[in-house]
Amino acid sequence: MSYWSQFKKWLGAKPADSTKSVPPSLQTTQKSEPNETDQYILDAIHTWVWSGFYSPEEVEQMIDDILEEDANEEMLRNAVEPEFNRKAEAEKLWPKVTDCDHLNTAFHALDKRGVLCLHNAGYTMSDGHSDAREALSNHPKGRYFGYCFYHGQDLERAVANEGLTLAFDHVDGDVPDKLKVALTLKEELERAGFALEWDGTSNHRIHIPKFDWKRRYER
Repeated sequence: MSYWSQFKKWLGAKPADSTKSVPPSLQTTQKSEPNETDQYILDAIHTWVWSGFYSPEEVEQMIDDILEEDANEEMLRNAVEPEFNRKAEAEKLWPKVTDCDHLNTAFHALDKRGVLCLHNAGYTMSDGHSDAREALSNHPKGRYFGYCFYHGQDLERAVANEGLTLAFDHVDGDVPDKLKVALTLKEELERAGFALEWDGTSNHRIHIPKFDWKRRYER
């Protein structure tokens, strides 16, 4: 299920910090102080744009999905193009190979070793596991022995410079098999140059604390 469909489902339970200040890059587009709903949607626009996963047209569609009656729709829609422009300017100063590229390299290696890897899988842990099972059903049995993913909330935290966290599981095994997946994931992430935080158990996900999220949009 798509990220923004799940995001819409979760809109009724806005995070506790939904009244936080608008991202600095969006402040100059506003003519008046935004209300709580506007701030919440502006934060979402900032995340969607800087995630590198969505086109301007897709962001416009995603705004449709979460608009509320008290939102300043004109201001919100006018914020989209300038935010994409700011990202395009910032990309000119990015390194040629970013952490997102290194993650792609790790995921490619993991795929060869039998671990299915999903980017931006749904919005919650349960969404991620569901998306993984659906993806696995499209491949011959035995092609993968495990899978890993990060979901929409993980993406939000990564864009906010809070690191990236990856979930993992075995296709049909128990704890020892799940740990085999985790160790394979750990090995390839470290080979890609990432420093990890993980307690070595199947109860906790693998965290990359200093992940610098810089992803170029690919059509």
